[in-house]
Amino acid sequence: MTSPILEGTKVDAWIPMSDGVFLAITLYVPNAAHGPQPCILEALPYRKDDMTSSYRPEYVRLRDEHAYAVARLDVRGTGSSGGRATDEYPEAEQRDLTEVIAWLAAQEWCDGNIGMYGTSYSGFNSLQMACERPAHLKAVIAIYATDDRHTDDVHYMGGLRRWIDLVDYCHYMTPMNALPPVPAVFGPGWREEWKARIAEHEPWIMTWFENQRDNAYWRHGSVRPAYDRIEVPTMIVAGWADGYRNNTFRTMERLGENGVPRRLLAGPWSHAATSSALPGPRIDLVPEMVTWWDRWLRGVENGIDEQPEAVWYVREFTAPEPDLDVVRGEWRSDVWPSPRSSTVVVPLDARAPYAVKPDIGTAAWISCAGHLPYGQSLDQRHDDADSLTWDVDPSALGAAVPFEIAGNAHVHLSVSADQPVATVAVKLQDVAPDGTSVLVSRGVLNLTRRGGMAAVEPLVPGTAYDVDVEIEAAAYRWLPGHVLRVAVAGADWPNTSAPPLPVTLTVHGGRLELPAYDASGAPEPPDLVPGDETSSESDHGVVWRVERDVLARRTTCVIDHGSAYDAPYGSVVEHYGGRVSVSSRTFEQTAASDVSFRLSFADDGTGNPVSVTTRSVLDVHAGERTYDVRIAMTCSEGDRVVAERRWERQFPRDLA
Repeated sequence: MTSPILEGTKVDAWIPMSDGVFLAITLYVPNAAHGPQPCILEALPYRKDDMTSSYRPEYVRLRDEHAYAVARLDVRGTGSSGGRATDEYPEAEQRDLTEVIAWLAAQEWCDGNIGMYGTSYSGFNSLQMACERPAHLKAVIAIYATDDRHTDDVHYMGGLRRWIDLVDYCHYMTPMNALPPVPAVFGPGWREEWKARIAEHEPWIMTWFENQRDNAYWRHGSVRPAYDRIEVPTMIVAGWADGYRNNTFRTMERLGENGVPRRLLAGPWSHAATSSALPGPRIDLVPEMVTWWDRWLRGVENGIDEQPEAVWYVREFTAPEPDLDVVRGEWRSDVWPSPRSSTVVVPLDARAPYAVKPDIGTAAWISCAGHLPYGQSLDQRHDDADSLTWDVDPSALGAAVPFEIAGNAHVHLSVSADQPVATVAVKLQDVAPDGTSVLVSRGVLNLTRRGGMAAVEPLVPGTAYDVDVEIEAAAYRWLPGHVLRVAVAGADWPNTSAPPLPVTLTVHGGRLELPAYDASGAPEPPDLVPGDETSSESDHGVVWRVERDVLARRTTCVIDHGSAYDAPYGSVVEHYGGRVSVSSRTFEQTAASDVSFRLSFADDGTGNPVSVTTRSVLDVHAGERTYDVRIAMTCSEGDRVVAERRWERQFPRDLA
């Protein structure tokens, strides 16, 4: 359906769970004249009735232009739902969602066919529910989601703590989970529910520090490696500036091995809507999703399952900016794995011992760009000067010109260190004739995890080890006259934590394996509906600053941002402040974050307005052997403090 249809309705409802807890859901139901229709479920912890209420236009389009029912759910213990938010993706959440899907399928306005979708968290649980196989779930669309919660999420990367993420999502979920339900939705007793929520609250970040190695905790909720649990048609939407880019080619390959209908749409985007993200080109994702839903929820023979299953954007050199609006490149379309792919091997010669600089990496300070101040990578040439580098002429690689890749590169190194704990950080780059160095992709490995993320073994100083550093998935081409650079350092900070002590690395040689792609003869890419011509992203009031205290030998990264906006039941004010630092003398590190949320409700249930605030302050200190973590949270109604909570824990660094 492409033309507008009769306007439907929006209804707030409650779904009873088998344990007596009620979950809050908002239903966008098509006009009854259309009869029962499929329903698309989005389940998230980000408060559907206020903090993510601005997403509404997409649901209205799906309902009024395409006659889909849409259901938005506050997962257990969040927003206006009952129960407690004990962690990300707990087993209780999967049980809840199984019951929610059955409830939706039984409604008179639903034809029994359910799809799941969403961005980030709700993309994660879409994949998780595909693994759970509830009877009425017929297809999923996972946008910016991962198949591996341990090493491809915001917690760890290559066996290292993601450092700057500590002051973002990893902390702000503490005060968000302590906000009350919306009085107008929850009804009488919301204050009592709020107080109980605060009293029983435990910050998720503490659990993440407890589980530094890959284990059963992280495998729960991860598709990898048991992809065969997924049987329903699965569409993946990914962005090359997003942190979940590895859930692209490898997941497509594994789903294909299992005969699952699948589609990949990977663009240049960061962790934001494809219609408005930096960088573009931007697209309207709704028509792409509707085509997928029509085929697998309605059984429309629209040919989507007969087209090449992978569509991706191959980037090329564009001068880097932290808020780059559009990156140059072209769209590709192909089957995956592709017969046009091959592996090109480049030898890397040995280098003299290299003294690690712990603050190297600030020019690419986060591997998941999103809304500012979490912007895109800058010119890498200054970081390159503090790294070991190998330059390669792409035209001499014996492949198509321009030289192009699609997939995961690997760097195999023989490396030794003079300490039992060390890191290898590798960047793949494009160097223009004027010297501008653009980050293509990166990978990092804590060398104590060289045998896998579940095992930890210290290095024997002076002993050479053969290691494989996987570079995150990318699609890129080097234009004639440009150089392909491999840069190796001993840290990638503040994206990940620096080593615990000063350390020297020696690279004894190695090789680079590139996933070459020859686009000649490939199918024509589909026509994608353009999104916004320019991004709506604004730097107003945003702080993104790198400070170097020369005498103290300390580098600090500072962020500060916030927003204020109206919501259906009142208004919201958000504020985020944070800083991370590292000492170039001792490699000691700190992270500090101060986050507050203020919700103003027009009606507290008695006809009076009310304002509530949660504020949480995080302090993390990383020394040689431990992480010391402190959190102080205050919850207020108006000017009156309702509750205060304090947490203080110490965790071993576990050779990280």
